[in-house]
Amino acid sequence: MKIAINILIVTGIVIMISNIVRYSIFLHTTHDVLSSGSKRDRFWKTTALILLIFFLIGYIFIVAASKPDLMMAMILFGGSIFVAIVLTLMFNLLETAKERSIDIAEVLVGVIDARDPNLNGHSRHVQQLTMLFYKYLPNSIKNDINPVSLEYAALMHDVGKLGVPERILNKPAKLDEEEWNIMRSHPRVGVRILKPLHTFDHISDWILYHHERVDGNGYYKIPADQIPTAARIIAIADTYSAITMRRSYKEPRTHEDAIQILKEVAGTQLDADLVNYFLKIPKEELEACIPEQVKY
Repeated sequence: MKIAINILIVTGIVIMISNIVRYSIFLHTTHDVLSSGSKRDRFWKTTALILLIFFLIGYIFIVAASKPDLMMAMILFGGSIFVAIVLTLMFNLLETAKERSIDIAEVLVGVIDARDPNLNGHSRHVQQLTMLFYKYLPNSIKNDINPVSLEYAALMHDVGKLGVPERILNKPAKLDEEEWNIMRSHPRVGVRILKPLHTFDHISDWILYHHERVDGNGYYKIPADQIPTAARIIAIADTYSAITMRRSYKEPRTHEDAIQILKEVAGTQLDADLVNYFLKIPKEELEACIPEQVKY
């Protein structure tokens, strides 16, 4: 009997420690546009962690200060199992919510892209290229960028074109200076559109500066050291997409053409180090990122 009690107690303590570790990792890795939440949400998340630790301390105190019988051991063991089940359900529900949210966002962006035949599928293409690119980045860069937030920023990078008149979006000829000024405003318009979504605040600069150049000659003339790394990543994916996707005024260029152009603009338009990482991605993986609706 004593052996069974000890096994239940030790197992329960191990599971409870595992629960605390899992929840701590969850808190550390969910600072994204869907999970960061308000200050009140963060307060309750932190309170839950404190209670888990308190539960573990109480668990150990009961074991050390008394001689628990089988019933007490089963209650403590069952409590740790219950917490593990609740955490697992919570993590699964959050993951499902993220998947559904990105699906809804893709539909909305599809509506936006449909305003301009030259944009149809572009935002989705940039999203897929960006997330593929993320896989090939070194951990030193990946650790500073939440992938969920990056995915949303890539998908929403052109949402500001909702504020650009269709006569400009669909103009077959070259834009004049006034029209270009309106077109160049779309990153700022995009940030304004997303402003009511406060959890998007920390990625607003990623969207705002995705047309900036490392030589300082971008839309808003931002110095290279002020361009977020995520914006530089999206800029490379955006450039590759613009080169390789079909437009009403041009045929799509080949993968080889796009790679050559990326090499030529590395260090002036695009971040040279990031371009080198992008060049390591196999051709077939890049070409697989083109959305089905725009494949010909």
